Amino acid sequence: MPRWIWTLCLGLLALPALAQAPLFPAPASDDTATAPTQLRRAAPPPANASAQELESQGDQLRAEKAYADALDYYRAALSKNETATLHNKSGIAQLMMLHYDKAKKEFERAIKRDPMYAEAYNNLGVVNYSQHDYKRAVRRYQKALELRETSSSFHSNLGTAYFARKEYDKASAEYLRALELDPDIFERQSAAGVSARLPSPGERARFSYVIAKMYAKSGNADRCLLYLKRAMEAGYVGISDVYKDEEFSQVRKDPRFTELMASKPVAVPN
Repeated sequence: MPRWIWTLCLGLLALPALAQAPLFPAPASDDTATAPTQLRRAAPPPANASAQELESQGDQLRAEKAYADALDYYRAALSKNETATLHNKSGIAQLMMLHYDKAKKEFERAIKRDPMYAEAYNNLGVVNYSQHDYKRAVRRYQKALELRETSSSFHSNLGTAYFARKEYDKASAEYLRALELDPDIFERQSAAGVSARLPSPGERARFSYVIAKMYAKSGNADRCLLYLKRAMEAGYVGISDVYKDEEFSQVRKDPRFTELMASKPVAVPN
């Protein structure tokens, strides 16, 4: 898999609708400096196709990671029927090519046409996060949640933005809400998702510990132990807190917990 694409867990922006939030490496100072070359693989959009047909083909091309081709079809569809959804999808295609400024403009156009478009606000937050503007990312995710509080992806994204700002209590609250809405969300996000976006090995280790705590609190011992193991393998320096944090009180009674802590998994080099 090319280095510039991270496996999307959120459903991509979310990383859907980016609410499938995509995970990208840190951007270069130039908006397109690190963007991969996008060779056209599809025939040009047919002039006699309807806007709906063009949009559907654009969606198929985007699913195939042919982002430049998808953008051609979305633009052709927009020329026939300008909608917020098409601008949002165009923004996703731009974002996947690491064209952050162009993606931002498309998401803003989507919001201008539909001020209640939660996904577009979330996706703007992903742009801000990708550019390390965590304060603005927080505001975007909060706005998305005002419009749709029941989105686990939005809560997880907001939690990750808080995490990047080292506001761990706020991050934990958002992660817990995301977990309440979707018990499997971190299984889809963690390995190549949220943790891949965190700035340092230490932060990624802390993230695993925080998620272990969330699963412990929700009563899921299996996943709690899995994330504790990941935290230990990542060299989490505060692992001894597992013996005093109240969230782990029940897990500490599990024989597997004793076995895990005694095994002391060797830290995996980053």
